[in-house]
Amino acid sequence: MKTIRRSAERGHVDHGWLDTWHTFSFGSYFDRQHMGFRSLRVINEDRVAAGQGFPTHAHRDMEIVTYVLDGALAHKDSMGNGSTIRPGSVQRMSAGSGVTHSEFNASATDPVHLLQIWIEPDVTGVRPSYEEAEFDDAGKRGRLRLIASPNGEDGSVRINADARVYASILDAGNRVTHSIADGRHAWIHVAAGTATVDGERLEAGDAASFSETANVGISTDGTGEVLVFDLA
Repeated sequence: MKTIRRSAERGHVDHGWLDTWHTFSFGSYFDRQHMGFRSLRVINEDRVAAGQGFPTHAHRDMEIVTYVLDGALAHKDSMGNGSTIRPGSVQRMSAGSGVTHSEFNASATDPVHLLQIWIEPDVTGVRPSYEEAEFDDAGKRGRLRLIASPNGEDGSVRINADARVYASILDAGNRVTHSIADGRHAWIHVAAGTATVDGERLEAGDAASFSETANVGISTDGTGEVLVFDLA
C-alpha cells in the first residue's frame, strides 16, 4: 500500500523569524489523520532567520535527529554539549529521562534550512545522550547511506528505536532500491530537488509511505536528495 503526502498539504506556520512546515501534527497544527507514521512522529522543515533560534527548552523520551540542508545551526544542551552543525552533519539527541537544549542560527547574515526529526523510542527513561556524525555528499551520491540505526552500524548515529534512516543524493540516471522486510514499513521524504518514488514524481517536501510492499525504486530526472525511514 502506498500513500502520498504532498508538501502543500503539510501544516505551515510563518513566525517571521521561523518559517516552518510540519509533515505531522505539531504545536498549533493539529491533523488527526497525520499524527505520525509508525514510530516516526515529527518531520519539521524549518527555515530560521539569521541570528534567530529556539531558546532553551525541554524534551524527554524522544529520539531527535537534526539534518541540516543549508547554513549552520548552533546547539547547546544541559549535558554540556555545544557545537555547530552544517550540511553533511547529522546530530542525534536521545532526550531520555529529560534534557534541555537551545538551537540558534549560527550566522548573523544568512538563514539556516534544516529538518528536525523525532522518532519515538523503544525504551523510556534512559540516560540522555548526544552524538554527531559526518556523511559527505560522495558517500550519499547514487546510494542509500545509513545515517541512523539502533546499533550505530556503518558509522551511523545510534538511536533507541527499531528504525533505520538512510540518506541519498541522486543525479539524473541514478536509481536506488530500498527493500522492505516483511512486517516493516517505509516513509520516503524528498528533502531537496525532485525524485520519482515507485513511479510517482515527488517535489521537495513531498513524501510517500509504504506498507506491505517489498521493494521501492527511487530515481530522478534532475537532482534530488531523499531520506528513507525503515520502521517497525
